[in-house]
Amino acid sequence: MTTADKYTVETITGVRPWTDSLFSFRITRDRGYRFVPGQFARLGVRDREHDTTVWRAYSIASAAHDEHLEFFSVVVPGGAFTSRLSKLKEGDEILVERKSYGFLTTDRFEAGKDLWMLATGTGLAPFLSILHDFETWERYENLILVQSVRTQPELAYEDLIRGFDRSEYYAEFAHKLRYARIVTREPVPGTLRDRVTKLLASGVLEENLGVKLDQDRSRIMLCGNPEMVEDSRKLLTERGFRISRRGDPGHLAVETYW
Repeated sequence: MTTADKYTVETITGVRPWTDSLFSFRITRDRGYRFVPGQFARLGVRDREHDTTVWRAYSIASAAHDEHLEFFSVVVPGGAFTSRLSKLKEGDEILVERKSYGFLTTDRFEAGKDLWMLATGTGLAPFLSILHDFETWERYENLILVQSVRTQPELAYEDLIRGFDRSEYYAEFAHKLRYARIVTREPVPGTLRDRVTKLLASGVLEENLGVKLDQDRSRIMLCGNPEMVEDSRKLLTERGFRISRRGDPGHLAVETYW
């Protein structure tokens, strides 16, 4: 296999800044590219000055049926990848490996009635893709999305999330969605203030959402800050929830990009 056979060259078709350090971008999608909602892609940005390509993993935020691919990114100061990525604009090229990756997918679970999706920052991306999968709405009685950010402007995609009840495709199921916003560094009406792990440990998150974490009903996905993911995984496993593994479905799914 040649190097070119491993990736396609796509074009950025739109960039949306959310804050000075958060932005989303859309790119063209090769007709042969396939992924399962919740998976991630490996993207490459060329450094023409040094004749190299820097690659990073990015969860896909768009629906599996969309003609485009969408990603949600944070600018890492001095980062080899995002410092270049954040300078790209509509019409610029980006590389996409032909293969999709990852196990933060609903097929990791068996049974279950409530799907919990706990995200910090750009960890929201895979859950947007999962929420655009119609099968998710049919399969679960409750879809619980928890979005934790530092400041209110970082509540990206809030309008999209709140708009499912106005969609001709999802409106009849939209009552299943329970959406909790957490803003940790400033008071915002209608939001929670503490970290995800503290809200889990205290039971406040369950109380706020009106849904209990239950081993028979709950299937839980974690994505975002590695510290949040690890601490939440530890809290939940201490309560008897098991990590799902290939051939051994459990209650928890966690994404790793390496």
